[in-house]
Amino acid sequence: MMGGGGAEGGGGSGDWARYWRDPERSVEAMHAHFFSHRFHPHSHDTYSFAVTEIGAQRFRCRGALRTSGAGMVMVFNPDDPHDGEAAAELGYKYRIMHIGPDVMRDVLADAGGGGDGPVPLPLFDQPVLDDPVLGRALLRLHTALVDGAGPLVRDERLTAAVGAMVRRSATRPVRARALPPGGGGQAWAARRARALLEEEYGTEISAERLAEAAGCSRFALYRAFRAEYGMAPSDFQRQLRLRQARGLLVAGSTAAEAAAVAGFADQSHFHRWFVRCFGITPGAFQHAAGPDSLRTPRP
Repeated sequence: MMGGGGAEGGGGSGDWARYWRDPERSVEAMHAHFFSHRFHPHSHDTYSFAVTEIGAQRFRCRGALRTSGAGMVMVFNPDDPHDGEAAAELGYKYRIMHIGPDVMRDVLADAGGGGDGPVPLPLFDQPVLDDPVLGRALLRLHTALVDGAGPLVRDERLTAAVGAMVRRSATRPVRARALPPGGGGQAWAARRARALLEEEYGTEISAERLAEAAGCSRFALYRAFRAEYGMAPSDFQRQLRLRQARGLLVAGSTAAEAAAVAGFADQSHFHRWFVRCFGITPGAFQHAAGPDSLRTPRP
């Protein structure tokens, strides 16, 4: 559902910035480290959520001077005027995401059940928050956006981050829409989604299509799937791909061939997740059944 392209830029004195933009909807992300750059007063037509990683940034917003230090979250409503500059000698390194009101409304409508009228948009009254839980949710979303994660991962993390923002700091909380009664409820929805993932594990399945197959909203499906299988749908999809790839390696396929057939974006992505999940490289796994694997290793 989300694709994207990146660009690099920056000012002098060691400043750098990398930018990512979704070509299909209003979602953008930047990772930057600024030492000398000073933002002129400006505003965005989006919601902007940022996490300071290193150093500190000070900025004026809503009539007061604010400071965001390492681990803190910055929140700007659409059309919130603000500036910004380093508040420490080591500058400040941060990750920021811009999410359009239409995207926010879509996520909240899915989570809260929608209704006949438009979903009211939230407002955030504190430009700086010290909230590690929220910070982690935003960092997970940022990583998924800029590092080329699949559409299911990006949608899951977008839903989680927006939900966390609204629940923890907005003037209007989000309330999850319950699964409809009958038909097995939660378990039934999770099993319908699992069946689709198993049938098409090698293709990119959108969150909307998965929720449609399950007969509920995306938000409700994520909760039901986790309750039933202990992981998110994207994690389960990756597990299916890894299992298929293992079988291909045993059958003699190369790691590159196994990665492509199983649905991984590239061999490096496959290699990274194989090691994370199994503790060994695909090559070590493939050669484990050979005669050399039975020899006693030298000290």
